[in-house]
Amino acid sequence: MGSPFAPLGQTAFLVLWIATITGNIGSFMRDVASGWLVTELAAGPAAVSLIQAAATLPVFLLAIPAGVLSDILDRRRFLIAVQFLLAGVSLTLVVLSASGTISVSALVALTFLGGVGAALMAPTWQAIVPDLVGPKEVKSAVALNSLGINVARAIGPAAGGLLLAGFGASLTYGVDVASYVIVIGALLWWKRPKQEADPLAERFGGAFRAGLRYARASRELHVVLVRAAVFFGCASAVWALLPLVARQLLGGDAGYYGMLLGAVGAGAIGGALVMPRLRAKLDGDGLMLAAALVTALVMLVLAAGPPRWLAPIVLLLLGAAWILALTTLNGVAQAILPNWVRGRALAVYLTVFNGAMTAGSLGWGAVAELLGIAGTLVAAALLLVAAGIVMHRLRLPAGESDLVAARHWPEPLLADPVAHDRGPVLIQIEYRIKPDDRAGFHRALQKLADERRRDGAFAWGVHEDVAEPERVLEWFLVESWAEHLRQHHRVSHADADLQAAVLRFHSGDTPPLVRHLLPLQPGLSKE
Repeated sequence: MGSPFAPLGQTAFLVLWIATITGNIGSFMRDVASGWLVTELAAGPAAVSLIQAAATLPVFLLAIPAGVLSDILDRRRFLIAVQFLLAGVSLTLVVLSASGTISVSALVALTFLGGVGAALMAPTWQAIVPDLVGPKEVKSAVALNSLGINVARAIGPAAGGLLLAGFGASLTYGVDVASYVIVIGALLWWKRPKQEADPLAERFGGAFRAGLRYARASRELHVVLVRAAVFFGCASAVWALLPLVARQLLGGDAGYYGMLLGAVGAGAIGGALVMPRLRAKLDGDGLMLAAALVTALVMLVLAAGPPRWLAPIVLLLLGAAWILALTTLNGVAQAILPNWVRGRALAVYLTVFNGAMTAGSLGWGAVAELLGIAGTLVAAALLLVAAGIVMHRLRLPAGESDLVAARHWPEPLLADPVAHDRGPVLIQIEYRIKPDDRAGFHRALQKLADERRRDGAFAWGVHEDVAEPERVLEWFLVESWAEHLRQHHRVSHADADLQAAVLRFHSGDTPPLVRHLLPLQPGLSKE
């Protein structure tokens, strides 16, 4: 096994990795300034939690479209455009804070715009990794990206808090603007390898629908999404209320608040370092339960109003638990997704994650108006413990299937060339099934039905011939001829095993007969 730091030997990856850390440090500094400013402008829990919701709501709304865009646009140019958007947001914050005209509504609106930029950027940063390193270094590069985010999380909030306390919000926002200049410079320097034209390249609408169809049909992904929604929905209380915990429960200033967030980042780095040992002892479900229990314990300690010196130590545990949950769920999601839909399906995961954070932030902010900060943290902790125990029974997928494309389907036989936009396409597979094998065949076929839907079918069915019951017809519909050709490239080795399990019940002397049918075009004639 190669060194986990091997990708840093690739100049392009190293430059963009450093630039990304710099940009993330600036973003965390901006978030600290905005989170603290809102406590000065409006001290109510609902207003403070609204900032957290404004940051995560765009990712909830735009993650899936952003995942599609990352597949169909020039990723380098797209990232540069997003950096200009984010720099514009922070520059506006500089002007408003320096002139003393900043307001809660302006903070919420600009935080929302910053969230839009983050939503558009996240899947694209993930997608460019294979362009920067070799195939054998992709996993190490992904791990280094996660490490970089947590390095920024450890440095950015603490530095932001110090700058905010010593020099004010406008300078803090100004440093964030400078960080985007560095990222834009790195992206302009990087020369992305030229991509060959793909005759089956997807357009936005079709790619969007294909991603949603996959997410809707993948039962393994559903488990990951439910686990993420429950955990982050409960645990979001500590993030939504942390500025008020620092200011009201603990009596700290902006620098202290930054130190608390820095402790979370440092804890996440520590958690990432000890995670290999924990994985040797606990499976994914055990890690998620441990993360829930530790996060609940942290919320209970904060609710008790601990000494100011103790809170950063406790938040080290929160950072470790948070990275434990994030990497466990993200790792399982990565393991169960094939390459062709990985960006879009991960965007669905990001949508659920940020939707849970948004709804949780708003919900816990409203609860805090009734129960107070301490009471809300206690309620959230108890709910998280109960949810963690219940969700422990909904087991995470093992993620051990071979999802490499098998490419074992033969090309369809054609009398004449077919236009890529013709459709829908009706595919029929005719089997011969003996009466004693019908029950086993039906069970195997139901598993295959999920695969057909994941890979592109929008309708599926199976029928028997009333005149000849041993003749069974499986059919499914795909929206266009091009989409069916893409299916040929999407079927994985694991899917091929499902198909082989179905074929074992076929009793004919020849393989099942496959037909491809298109809507009749009566106006066409041959000259």
